[in-house]
Amino acid sequence: MNHPHLFFQSHEQSLAGKIILITGAGDGIGKEAAITYANCGATVILLGRTVKKLEDVYDAILASKGPEPSIVPLDMTGATLQHYEGMAETILAEYGKLDGVLFNASVLGNLCPFGQIKEKEFNEVMQVNVRSQFLMTKALLPIVKKSDATSVVFTTSSVGRQGRAFWGAYAISKFATEGMMQTLADEYKNSSIRFNCINPGGTRTNMRAKAFPAEDPTTLKTASQIMATYVYLMSDVSRGVNGESLDCQPK
Repeated sequence: MNHPHLFFQSHEQSLAGKIILITGAGDGIGKEAAITYANCGATVILLGRTVKKLEDVYDAILASKGPEPSIVPLDMTGATLQHYEGMAETILAEYGKLDGVLFNASVLGNLCPFGQIKEKEFNEVMQVNVRSQFLMTKALLPIVKKSDATSVVFTTSSVGRQGRAFWGAYAISKFATEGMMQTLADEYKNSSIRFNCINPGGTRTNMRAKAFPAEDPTTLKTASQIMATYVYLMSDVSRGVNGESLDCQPK
């Protein structure tokens, strides 16, 4: 099978002039994507819960001579549609458009038998991984229509395609994410907006360490080693790609 996204060679102009919003931009894959996008010429909007982490990413981008980013401190566990609509209005006033959204923020929840999933934990996973993305997408649709080429990328997982024992809440949330992406991709297939999913695979992150505490992290790829697919989906090279779910590390 052909995987052009795996061999995409990015450069400092790959995303030139693009305005891209990244959720969970404070650490892990979100942080790496933000820095990588900025190095490719994009102006990035850093959304996350912890201001200090976002400021560190901001400083790293400026240090590498990237376009000055923006910071949006927002806790997705409690944000309402009004919060997202206010954010959308601010982005529109500041930039006039939005060319890309990377929905990277996710919570894992506890890995346990289905019967032991606590309602509160299930609700938190669904709130961050599904409901917040639904609300944010609703709020951002009027803005992304103003760009002549918008790429919206959701983050999925292998357990969002094939359910796995003990991964209940997280797996269900990723099945929902795939369904949301496919629905939007079909609705907007004749427009300038496209929707896709990205599955990072086993990557050296804090979430992975929580899910697999006995695993040797040095056996995993780092976030920087999977960025080709992330830049590919945001770049105009992939303008014809819509409704797809791409693996950064296909077996």
